[in-house]
Amino acid sequence: MSLLLGVVAVLVGATAYGEYAAGTVGWVLVMELVLGAVGIGVLPWLFRRPVRTALALAALAAVAPTATPVATIGTLTVSRVCRLPVAIGVAAAGTAAHAVRGLWLPMAGLSYGWWLVLVVVAHAALVAIGALSQTRAALIDSLRERAERAEAEQGRRVAEARAAERAAIAREMHDVLAHRLSLVATYAGAIEYRPDLPPEKLATAAGVVRGGVHQALDELRDVITLLNEDTSAADSPLPALDDLPELVEESRAIGTPVDVRDTRPEAELPGPTGRTAYRVLQEALTNARKHAPGQAVTVTLDGTPGGRLLIEVCNPLPPAPAPAVVPGAGSGLVGLTERVRLAGGRLDHRATAREFRLSAWLPWPA
Repeated sequence: MSLLLGVVAVLVGATAYGEYAAGTVGWVLVMELVLGAVGIGVLPWLFRRPVRTALALAALAAVAPTATPVATIGTLTVSRVCRLPVAIGVAAAGTAAHAVRGLWLPMAGLSYGWWLVLVVVAHAALVAIGALSQTRAALIDSLRERAERAEAEQGRRVAEARAAERAAIAREMHDVLAHRLSLVATYAGAIEYRPDLPPEKLATAAGVVRGGVHQALDELRDVITLLNEDTSAADSPLPALDDLPELVEESRAIGTPVDVRDTRPEAELPGPTGRTAYRVLQEALTNARKHAPGQAVTVTLDGTPGGRLLIEVCNPLPPAPAPAVVPGAGSGLVGLTERVRLAGGRLDHRATAREFRLSAWLPWPA
């Protein structure tokens, strides 16, 4: 504000000097100096009450040329902070004030007509500059708002991506560890409930438990490497449907008969589909081992490239509920259903009085 008042004071002084050089002396020059000083004193109110102050400055400009600089600033300020109709009204008042002054105090060397033209053009330019300033400020505010909204949207997307990644890792850890630990728990249970077994069988069971724990740790390490940005996915191959024989042998080794009926043609199954199919079968065999130990499990695979891969796993239910071998939250099938859905397929499971049946289909690209 101090800088603005200093600049305006210089302009008022320059205008007064020009009037003096043009021959204005005596009380007229004193009046112009006084009105110019009054305009400078009124100027601070321009930012509190812009319209009223600008009209007052325009009235001073109708009497004294030294009030023109402050009146010009008043019109420009109104044009920058007020609506366009208000700015045009203030500019019209300023134009009228200068037209009145041109009648009783004409400018030397300039006709009244050209004086009016210059006044109208100047005030129109002030209104245009103010409107342009408002438009620029509105554009900057809009861009700032859009940037803040985009930043908030980006933050939301990052949070959703992190939540999805955590859910995927949780499903992967469940699929890996539930299967492996159920095998370990089965052998550990045999050691606990049959301490009278021959030493060689106890040693074999203990060896299986130890090997299973090591495998569980290795598989857990493989899952955790997914969190390491410096580790390539190729360094740790993920299981696929081609690993089904090993999965079946593990179940058979602990007393779960598994019959596999694979009628698929000899065709390569894409990696994502093969991994999802493997996880479906792994979870199905783990559930059968936990809830129906010793019962025969039938696995059926069918499908053709360009169509879909069909997976069906069924097993009879025991007469009485089996004791929990491995405690669980019951979320395995929920996570598996979501995994299959994300792969573009569908999973269904149902239990009757005699059997439990799990069915899934996955798209099989040609």
